[in-house]
Amino acid sequence: MARQGARPAKAQQLGGVRVLAQNRRARHDYDVLETFEAGIVLVGSEVKAVREGHVQLRDAYARIRDGELFLFQAVISPYRHATGFGTHVTDRPRKLLLHRDEIDRLRGRLEQERLTLIPLSLYLRDGLVKVELALAKGRTLYDKRHVLATRDAQREVERLRSRYRPNRSAR
Repeated sequence: MARQGARPAKAQQLGGVRVLAQNRRARHDYDVLETFEAGIVLVGSEVKAVREGHVQLRDAYARIRDGELFLFQAVISPYRHATGFGTHVTDRPRKLLLHRDEIDRLRGRLEQERLTLIPLSLYLRDGLVKVELALAKGRTLYDKRHVLATRDAQREVERLRSRYRPNRSAR
């Protein structure tokens, strides 16, 4: 029987940071140029649902609208114990919290370089829910294949190097 307050099995503990959800596809589909940490504005039952790990970031993206940063298409499933007015809309736009100068700098890069903002992960830090955003450039199918081939070749080189490493204790 799980004790009350136990961590969900999905959450990972990394040096005071508890990862609640990751967008694993993001690093495959995009070249990550820069990352940012942003706060996220959640309502009532969303916080409880996020703490249980009921979040999906696969198709999510961030946009600047009217000088504010929003996260779109991030799905937070309803909290099962919420009743009445405690339920929430699962895929509503959620406001992200960054400093004004960071938002202005992002706007400039997004417009000039044709980049996109995607969430990489959602995690807890000191009891607050944070989003790791990436300023990224989309990869073409050719780029994805090239990256995979390069990675496989590097793994093969490392595997062979470790196999044929000279034994220094034999000297």
